[in-house]
Amino acid sequence: MDAVRVALLREVLAGTEWLQATRRFAGSLRASVGPRAGGLLLVGSERHEPWHLAAHLDDEAAWSGLPELSPTLVRHRVPEGAAVPAHLAVGLGRLEGAGRGETLLVVAPDDPGAGLLERVNDARRGGATVLALDGGDAELHALAHDALSAPRAANSTSTPSSTWSARPPGRTACRARAAAASRTGWPGWPNTWRRRHPRGGEGACGPYGRG
Repeated sequence: MDAVRVALLREVLAGTEWLQATRRFAGSLRASVGPRAGGLLLVGSERHEPWHLAAHLDDEAAWSGLPELSPTLVRHRVPEGAAVPAHLAVGLGRLEGAGRGETLLVVAPDDPGAGLLERVNDARRGGATVLALDGGDAELHALAHDALSAPRAANSTSTPSSTWSARPPGRTACRARAAAASRTGWPGWPNTWRRRHPRGGEGACGPYGRG
């Protein structure tokens, strides 16, 4: 995300709960992946693999000197063949072995699906910390230790009762600015990364682009 989009994003979020909400969620992520903790696992829904976020986290890990922020991307479908790099060949079975000290970050802007929810439940029962970025799915929120929800409906006022979440901007002017921002690529769910890099990991920053 360039400086222009960062400035636009700040304007869109000004006067809403989002800045405080994102800081709180970022704090939860940073605390859960401390130097003495286990690794960070990142998984999306079956339709949306979080390539974009994986690349950003990997860059942040390098720039901030915090290698623990570099995630292991867990994939619903791993391509067959010896040519697949090891860091792109981690399947959902990895979640079954997730345990104490590890953090699982679930990114699901759409329906996470029963299969993924079952694996997330396995990880939580094994002792992993579960964090979620989602579209307001109640079942995923029930499994998450902390969650940040961005419901697709701009005028949605519902919040899951089982966990903390932030309500989206409700002012007409803010919604108008958000609509304008979306035309420039904000907020950048994983499909934004895919539009820029339609062949998957090729061409992006970090290990998810070096292949």
